[in-house]
Amino acid sequence: MKILVMGLDCACPNLLLANEDLPNFRRLMEAGCFGKLESIIPPITVPAWRCMSTSQDPGSLGVYGFRNRVDYSYSNLGIVNSASIQAPAIWDQIGAEGKRTVIIGVPPGYPPLKVNGIYVSCFMTPDTTKSQYTYPAFVKNQIAQLVGDYPVDVKEFRTHNKPWLKEEVFRMTRIHFDVVRHFLKNTDWDYFQFVEIGLDRIQHGFWKHHDPAHRQHEPDSPYKNVIRDYYRMLDDEIGRILDLLTEDTIILVLSDHGAQRLDGGFCVNEWLIREGFLVLDEYPKEVTPFGKLKVNWSKTKVWSEGGYYARVFLNVKGREPEGTIDLAGYERFRDELKAKFEALPDDLGKPMGTLVFRPEEVYRSVNNVAPDLIVHFGALYWRSIGGVGYPNLHIQENDTGPDDCNHAQHGAFILAAPNSPLQGEFAGAHLLDMAPTLLELGGYDVPGSFQGRSLVSGVSDGSGNGWAADEEEIVRERLSGLGYIG
Repeated sequence: MKILVMGLDCACPNLLLANEDLPNFRRLMEAGCFGKLESIIPPITVPAWRCMSTSQDPGSLGVYGFRNRVDYSYSNLGIVNSASIQAPAIWDQIGAEGKRTVIIGVPPGYPPLKVNGIYVSCFMTPDTTKSQYTYPAFVKNQIAQLVGDYPVDVKEFRTHNKPWLKEEVFRMTRIHFDVVRHFLKNTDWDYFQFVEIGLDRIQHGFWKHHDPAHRQHEPDSPYKNVIRDYYRMLDDEIGRILDLLTEDTIILVLSDHGAQRLDGGFCVNEWLIREGFLVLDEYPKEVTPFGKLKVNWSKTKVWSEGGYYARVFLNVKGREPEGTIDLAGYERFRDELKAKFEALPDDLGKPMGTLVFRPEEVYRSVNNVAPDLIVHFGALYWRSIGGVGYPNLHIQENDTGPDDCNHAQHGAFILAAPNSPLQGEFAGAHLLDMAPTLLELGGYDVPGSFQGRSLVSGVSDGSGNGWAADEEEIVRERLSGLGYIG
């Protein structure tokens, strides 16, 4: 059976699954199962999509965001790329079994990976006119002949120029789907996966116009229907894809995380300075990114990196070059810091509801240089602001430009497969469950490195052990006769 995975970055359960105005998505829902999809911690595009495809959590992959500490120095941060993740993905397993794959736009996807088929990089491609962003190389020319300049993203999408943003995101998405349909029709494939980033961009740009609960909601905005219009366009584009598929195709639609309103930003390093945990040689005269601050590391205990969420690092003796926290007191100090984060109020003095995670408690294993704490301010209704120089701890502006929403812990999925026993709404699915589910439905082996569970395991034939009833009885008698079982 063929497998098609359609990734919609940032798709929300209520906008995707509860919208009667999306006939093609409804058609898939009626043919299979659907529901909320719990994402990883933290729920961000990188590494979420590769967590999905490898069925491993961020700690096991050793990738905690777009930028990661390369070592325990204070300034050596590396930007993740496709080579940063070595774990086998679902397409590797399918390719190893002799089947052909097509992968388009799955982050982090640059430089292009060598697969048994076709690979087109993601929005992290530096420049599609100059960079070699496809495998094989000639695929780049095919795309250029088909659509001309291939936009992997909308540059500077955090902008006040909303007419331009709307036009660019819609245009980019239509081009992406033209390319996807071209390869669906004109290549041999057994596994096909693509990710559309446009939904993430449109929601970051227009959420306050859409959501009445947003603090800056504009009820009479001319852009109030932009997000719903975009979902309708996605529905149309996917309807055209469905017309190309055979009845024996397994179809999965999913998002890496959801979206929710953004109430504001919390200046985490500013707070650490006021608490005496972060010490500067010189306080900046204007708002300054953390990387440009003059930090007195010999007196600093804590600092933070990150955008959507905060990656908090402790300055530990014997680990960091100028560590100040004794290893013997590490756990006690970390517990105290966690409690302080969790007790933070919002700008109205009410409990913010911040969630704080210890990596070793949420990951199967912890590799490379992990944060000491992972902080979701206000359960991600507040964004982490790393710069210093703001007059207040709570701000409405964003350090990277206007932004209307943040990520939510739950995305959505729709699974329609002719051989799936699952029907209707399904509760409890996790992002890491998707790859093993697809492999089992497709008749492939599931790698031992996969951490998720197959949603259809033990459901397909009712036995729960992979044997048909008559097969198991025959083998049981044979093993008994050989003395292996009594």
